[in-house]
Amino acid sequence: MSFQKELFYKDFVQRENEFLRAPYNPEIEFYATIKAGDVEKVKELCKDALVDKPGLGKLSEDPLQNLKFHFVVTTALVARYCIQGGMDLSAAYSLSDFYIQKADRCKKTSEISALHPVMCIDYAKRMRSLRKNAICSKQVAQCIDYIYDHLHARITVEELAEHVKLNTSYLSRLFKKEVGTSISEYIRRQKLETAKNMLVYSDYRPAQIASTLAFPSQSYFTEIFHKYTGLTPKEYRKQNFQNTLSDGLGS
Repeated sequence: MSFQKELFYKDFVQRENEFLRAPYNPEIEFYATIKAGDVEKVKELCKDALVDKPGLGKLSEDPLQNLKFHFVVTTALVARYCIQGGMDLSAAYSLSDFYIQKADRCKKTSEISALHPVMCIDYAKRMRSLRKNAICSKQVAQCIDYIYDHLHARITVEELAEHVKLNTSYLSRLFKKEVGTSISEYIRRQKLETAKNMLVYSDYRPAQIASTLAFPSQSYFTEIFHKYTGLTPKEYRKQNFQNTLSDGLGS
């Protein structure tokens, strides 16, 4: 069963849409994933070369210049999303300038395609580190990385304690002191954030999402989701699909 859950989770990460032009929802999912600092998921989404991206629009008759234009647009949007996620404005734009200048010096489309995942992963890693800015201990930082990499599984304090080689009681106190919340509450919130993304950016049913993210049952998932958002999963999907569509059309 856990293997099947992992497949569902990985399927969500790797999903591709085959519309003629670059599809809206996967595009939003891509930028939201970088903004969230989900490094592993960004690596999966960047597996296909930029030059091979389905429905890549023609911004120039010259293939090299065309890809450079797309790289600039992508980099600018990544910077914008990361700023929304809390990255310092000057840092986001300095990084954007750095990668755009590197792309401008590229002589082959293959060089730009190779630079694209490097840029995306760099931003994602920096966004991930923002979550750990106030964290002092190596062990708590390792716990947070472990949690993000195992959201499709049931994660226990004992499991985390073994992972970082600490006593469970001590780890619990340390985590609460540095993060400001208990381990179980932190895990729950991260699972719910992932669930919200899956509701908006995939067509998985709430029951599938509950199972994929290792909630005890769909009823518990619905109950806890409503407690945190004030909406049922179905209501959240309906409301935020419309909001996301409106934001995209206005950007």
